[in-house]
Amino acid sequence: MQFGWLTLAMSPSPDEDGTRIDQIVAQACEAERLGFSDVWLTEHYFTGESVYCDSLLFAAALAMKTEKVRLGFAVVQTPFHHPVRLAVQLALLDNLSKGRIDVGIGKGTAYNEYEFVGHGLRSTDSRERMEEAVDILQRAWREAPLDYDGRFHKLHVPAIRPKPVQQPGPPLWRSVISPGSFRECGRLGLPILTARLPVERIKERWASYAAGIDEGGHDEKTRATLLAKSALWRNVYVAESDAEAEDRLAELLVETRAHMMHVRVAHNPPDFEPDPAALNAWTDPKVPDSEAVPFVLRTGSLYGSAKRVREQVAELRDVGVQHLLCQTGFGAMNHQQNLASMRRFGEQVMPAFT
Repeated sequence: MQFGWLTLAMSPSPDEDGTRIDQIVAQACEAERLGFSDVWLTEHYFTGESVYCDSLLFAAALAMKTEKVRLGFAVVQTPFHHPVRLAVQLALLDNLSKGRIDVGIGKGTAYNEYEFVGHGLRSTDSRERMEEAVDILQRAWREAPLDYDGRFHKLHVPAIRPKPVQQPGPPLWRSVISPGSFRECGRLGLPILTARLPVERIKERWASYAAGIDEGGHDEKTRATLLAKSALWRNVYVAESDAEAEDRLAELLVETRAHMMHVRVAHNPPDFEPDPAALNAWTDPKVPDSEAVPFVLRTGSLYGSAKRVREQVAELRDVGVQHLLCQTGFGAMNHQQNLASMRRFGEQVMPAFT
């Protein structure tokens, strides 16, 4: 199996932002030392979540601090970026990292409308903006000059310099949930990210993806590569005992959810309501913590002693997961707690599967 490390860390106050950013750099470097194959960055704004906010600029710092680990984005919120600027930044990052960039693509948060408002946008056309941005990205890396006449952008680009190291460009990943999305990404030959998928659903979703790959006419090498890359995101907390891990992780999740719900009430415009289809027990404010936290522990978390977590990882391996993204920090969890859990996972869990 392949193990990635993902950060969605929060800074509890502006006074701590600088310290927290330094700590995430240290955590990413520790992830490389422990043998994680990839580091994934999230993108959120204005409230201390993803405290570095600008994941592209932050990735440039990590490219200079690391040597082997791949640097991924889970995900770039494309409506917040001019696509030509994004193409240039990603090409530069690919050069700085010597070809270590993976780019998850998204249409923007389904819950934090204030992030759109803060960028002078609303989310109503976010999917169309994402699709146009992806088209421009892919063409800008291949075509010189590029003439583009779209709904949001009318462009004449002489050339993107420098060209990406990875040709025709850094891999563009998709975040998927529904069976149809798995199948469609398979047909298109796109690597995928998914989160909070119950174990009993994983095998059928991976089968949908494999069927799509076959329908797309991709060769066996491509099929094997895509299935090996396909990434499942899990909360991971490894403690000295099962009880300690469950108690502490539950506390951290309650704190995280309180912050998440507070900022949405405080900053989302009054005319915004999230799509009901996007809500689940964790994201629906009507669901109490007493139901939301067990839901996340059951469907999106690996936790316990190293022995128990090894058993949980083996269960995922046995249903087809070859690439696991581990989020080891939650809310305002302190740096030493995060490192301790990372080290237990890296030294006592990962060796059983690599």
